[in-house]
Formats: sequence, structure tokens, C-alpha cells
Amino acid sequence: MKLSRPVSWFLLAFGVWSWIIWVTFAKNLWKDGSGLAFDDAGDPTTYFWVHLTLAIVSFVLGTVVGVIGFRGVRSQRDSA
Repeated sequence: MKLSRPVSWFLLAFGVWSWIIWVTFAKNLWKDGSGLAFDDAGDPTTYFWVHLTLAIVSFVLGTVVGVIGFRGVRSQRDSA
């Protein structure tokens, strides 16, 4: 299957965007001062673990999508 140039760039941009957004989210989750992510003893709560899992899954999916986009961009460049 061959991806078009716009689709390849979109997938690559989505992968990069996903990393930027979720890294920022993970940093904010770690520094949470509202008491949602950590209880009074400083232990992680269920909220923390669920949202950390979401961030990790999004990192993996963003990476996969970005790699597919990168390969599409690279194949367009190599065939030109």
C-alpha cells in the first residue's frame, strides 16, 4: 500500500503532536496539586494509574502512527 504525500505528512504530524500533548499531560499529572493523582500520604491514586495508562497507550499509538507517516514521507522522497 502506498500512502499519498499529504496523508504521510498528516500521520507524521499526528505522531509528533501526540507526543507533545501527552508528554505535557504526563508532566502535569506528576505535578498534580489538586489531590486527584496522589492521596494525602503521597501515594498514587486510581486516577493517577488510569491516566498514566492512557498516556502510555497514546505514546505507543502516536509512535506507531508517526513511524508509518515517516516511512510514507521517506518513500515519497526516495521515489522522486
